[in-house]
Amino acid sequence: MGANVMSVFGISPDEEEMYRYFLRNPGTAPDDLHLRMRTDRATAERALERLRDLGLVRDLGEDGGGVNPVNPEIAMVRLMDRRLHELHEEILRVTQSRYIIDALRAEMGTRVPSPQGVEQLTDLAQIRSRIEDLAFFAREEILSVEPYTELTPANIEHARPLDMRCLRRGVRIRNVVLSKALGHGPTVAYLRELVSHGAQIRVADDVSERILVYDRRLALVPVDPDDTSRGALLAHEGGLVSNIIALFEKIWDQAEDLLSAVDETAETPALTEMEQRVLGSMVSVGKDEAGARELGISVRTYRRHVADLMRSLGAASRAQAALLAREHGWI
Repeated sequence: MGANVMSVFGISPDEEEMYRYFLRNPGTAPDDLHLRMRTDRATAERALERLRDLGLVRDLGEDGGGVNPVNPEIAMVRLMDRRLHELHEEILRVTQSRYIIDALRAEMGTRVPSPQGVEQLTDLAQIRSRIEDLAFFAREEILSVEPYTELTPANIEHARPLDMRCLRRGVRIRNVVLSKALGHGPTVAYLRELVSHGAQIRVADDVSERILVYDRRLALVPVDPDDTSRGALLAHEGGLVSNIIALFEKIWDQAEDLLSAVDETAETPALTEMEQRVLGSMVSVGKDEAGARELGISVRTYRRHVADLMRSLGAASRAQAALLAREHGWI
């Protein structure tokens, strides 16, 4: 037998071997499985029963009938959903157990005081590291105001796992961004992706504040909103955090829902017949030369059309252009 590759889903070697056996021999009767699997009857019966419980096999008839495996694609989806649910529950138990820290701190008396007041962070790497830690340990809510006009592919690649990890474990995210960001295709696509996973995002025409608040206990703001290189301040003091939250709520109340704003501003330009053909070729043909030959145009003209389409979509790569084109309904 090969490696137990299904162990990541909590499947034992015996269970995986039996499932693989049914894939090769569908309809096998369960009576003599222990002989076929070269194990004892009790072990084989336990493995078969668990495969049934997990929905990986199904009986064809009454007692003595054969057993069929569930299609591997369906089986893997079921196992992934089950495992992700287990991990989600475990993460919730961990992140909701912060009281343990307080209990352990109490054991040390006053030797490990709880942070108070305002902490100054001067190094950009230090700030990023602290943001990642705060997001990781957030249990309930993250509030943010971020006045950027666009996110680079690197920004999105860095932010996605942090944001998705928070959303998957049930952390509420409320975020306000500049309306100008709606003019950048990749940024809008990423914000809509966050909304589809449960984030609440609004846009405002004119905000300069930069705010991050974690669980209404800690607030991070720049020393100078116009020059983030000067560092940031992490507020622990309750009154100061409350004032920052009040400022956030004021900005939030005056902002517009992202999806409503996108619907109002979205103007999907009509493509010419040639642009439509180039787009279809761009997502299905590997090389420009082949695409140009297929459309009966020069490689130079083909590449010009590709560049125009990518610029219209705000895409940094052809793969991203294909995703955005589908979102626009162009393909």
